Amino acid sequence: TFLDRLTDDYARYTFEFAAEEAQIPVEQVQQIAEIVAESDGRLSAHVWRSAAAGNYGGWMVARALFFLVALTGSVGTKGGTSPNGWDKFIPHGPNMPGGHDRWNELTWPREYPLATNELSMLLPHFLKDGRGKLDVYFSRVYNPIWTNPDGFSWMEALTNEDLVGCHVALTPTWSETAEFADYVLPMGHSAERHDTHSYETHAGTWLGFRQPVRRVAMEKLGKEFADTRDVNPGEVWEENEFWFELSWRIDPDGAMGIRQYFESPYRPGEKVTVDEYYRFIFENNVPGLPEKAAELGLTPLEYMRKFGVVEIQSDVYRIDERPLTSDELDGAAADHEGVLRKPVTLDTQVPLVGEAGAVGVEHDDGTQTFGWLTPSRKLEIYSPSMRDWGWEEHATPGYIESHVAWRKIDLEAGDLVLVPTFRLPTLIHTRSGNAKYLNELSNSHPLWLNSQDARRHGVGTGDLVRINTRIGYFVARVWSTEAIRPGVCALSHHMGRWRLRDGEGSRWVTGRVDLSHPQGDSSWFLRYVSGVGSFESTDPDSGRISWDDPGVHQNLTFPVQPDPWSGMHCWLQHVRLERACDGDEYGDVFVDTALSRRVYEEWLSQTRATLGPDNQRRPEFMMRPVMPVRRAYRVDPQ
Repeated sequence: TFLDRLTDDYARYTFEFAAEEAQIPVEQVQQIAEIVAESDGRLSAHVWRSAAAGNYGGWMVARALFFLVALTGSVGTKGGTSPNGWDKFIPHGPNMPGGHDRWNELTWPREYPLATNELSMLLPHFLKDGRGKLDVYFSRVYNPIWTNPDGFSWMEALTNEDLVGCHVALTPTWSETAEFADYVLPMGHSAERHDTHSYETHAGTWLGFRQPVRRVAMEKLGKEFADTRDVNPGEVWEENEFWFELSWRIDPDGAMGIRQYFESPYRPGEKVTVDEYYRFIFENNVPGLPEKAAELGLTPLEYMRKFGVVEIQSDVYRIDERPLTSDELDGAAADHEGVLRKPVTLDTQVPLVGEAGAVGVEHDDGTQTFGWLTPSRKLEIYSPSMRDWGWEEHATPGYIESHVAWRKIDLEAGDLVLVPTFRLPTLIHTRSGNAKYLNELSNSHPLWLNSQDARRHGVGTGDLVRINTRIGYFVARVWSTEAIRPGVCALSHHMGRWRLRDGEGSRWVTGRVDLSHPQGDSSWFLRYVSGVGSFESTDPDSGRISWDDPGVHQNLTFPVQPDPWSGMHCWLQHVRLERACDGDEYGDVFVDTALSRRVYEEWLSQTRATLGPDNQRRPEFMMRPVMPVRRAYRVDPQ
C-alpha cells in the first residue's frame, strides 16, 4: 500500500541520520522530536526564507516541515499553523480586465514549470541567450544590480540597447540600478502614496489603508493641488496617478482598449481619480465595511481615511472544512476524485490560486466543503504535479542534500560556507539608505568568522581577507567571534552601497567607486575611491558623520544558482578564504561575467523542461499574478 511504501521510504530518516546531516548531537534531535510529538495539535512552525532560501532543494525544507505540521494535526488549528492566504485580503478596483492569452517565457521559462515566482534573477542571461528583447523595462522598487546575484551581468544587460531598449526605474530612494536607467521616476514611500495592505498577523483578516500625509494635510487645510507631485517633496508622484495618466497618454481615444480600464466608475468616459478608485473598492469589495461606516454616519472611504484599517474576519481556522454555499454549488458536479467543478473552457481565466472551475470537494460521507486549493482539493502527501512535470522521485516530502552540505566543504583547503542573507534589524534591503539614524546605528560591515577558522587561516579581527567565489572575489575585514559556527562565515545584507559620481545617491550610506575592466570586457573591477563621510547639506547632521565604512558589495560576486525545481536562487555560497593579496583594498570586488555565464549554464542543465498533461507549461493551480486564461498554459492548444 501507499502507507507501506511511505514507511519504507522514511525508514532511513532516523535520529542518527538527522544528527549526522545537521552535525549536531543525536540527543538534541531526539529532544526536538519529543517536543514536536507532544505538541497536541499546536505546532506553529514555518521557515519564511532561512534554510529554504539558502539551499539547493531548499523548497523541500518547507514541504517537509508542513508535512510535520500535518502529522501533528496542527494545520489551521488554534496554536497551530495556517496557510498565509487564509489571513490576508486582496481587494480589487473597478474595471478589472479579464485574462489574457499570452505566455512570457522570459518570466515563466519552460525549464522551471514548478516555479512559484517569476525567474527575475535570470533575466539578463535569458536576454543574452537570445530568448527575447525588452523594448521598455520598468523596475519598481527593485535594485537588481545591487540586490540580485551576478549584478554585473545585470549592468551589461541594462546598458545594452540590443537587449533593453529603454529602462525606467520607479524607486523611492536612489539605487545602484538607477545609475544605469534611462528614466528615474521618484515614487512614494508608504507615507507618500495611497495603498491598501493586508498581512498575516494572526488568525483573522484585516485591510489597511495608507495615505500620503502631506496630501491629506493640504486637503484638510483647504489648499488646492493638481496631484501628489504638488504636495510630496522631490516631485514624488504616487503610482496610482502615474499609471492612470500613462494609460490615458498611451491610449487617448480608447481605440487600443487600454483606457477603458482607467475610467471612472462614477463619471463614464472620464479619467478615474484616486478618490474614486478607492471609493469603489471600499464600497463594493470589502465585506462589512459599508455597514461599519454607516453605523458611524460615514461613507466607506471616509471611514478608511479616518481609521486607516478595518477588520474583515476574526477567528479564522480550518477554512478547508467550510461548507460550500448554494452559489458555489450551483452548476458544480463531482469528478471521479470527488472534486466539485463547474464547466470551464480554454478561455476561462485562471484564479490567483487553484484550478479554474474547481470550488470544493465532496467527501465519502456526502458532505461538501471548500477543501484545499490543490488539484485534488486535499492536502497532498503525494503530489501528482511533481510526477506529471518530471520529478516523481520528489513527489513526497523528503530530503535533498544541499549544494553546501558539510561533506562538500574542505576546511583544510580554505573552504567555507558564506551566509550572505542574514539581516540587520536596523536596515531594509537597499531602501533605508536615506534613514540617517539607522545608518548611524549600523555603520560597519565585518565578516563574521569563528575563532577556530581565524586561527587556521592565521587572521584576526581587523585583518583583510579575500573571499573567492566561482566567478570572482571580494575583500572584507574579519571579525573573529564565537557567535558563529565553525566552518561558516557571514557578511550581512544591506551594506556595500556605492555611487559612481559625487552629488548623486544617498551620501549617508554610499561610497564613491571606480569601475574598470582590467582583464577584458567581461572582467569587472570595483574599487572605492572614497568612503562615507561628512558633507554639507541643509541637514546639519550631514556634517556630523563620524564613520567611513560603506561596506562590501558581496552579491556582485555570486553566480546565479537557480534551484532546478523551484527556480529559487540558492543564496548560500561555497567560498574559499585566503589572506588579502598584495594591492588588495577593503571593499574590492572582481568578477568575470564570462565565468558567470558558465555557472548559469551549469545550473540550467540540471532542469527538466517538461510539459505536463495536455501540453501544459505549468500546473494551473499554482499561484501566479496577472492570471491568464487556460489557453495560455498550453503549448499549441487544440
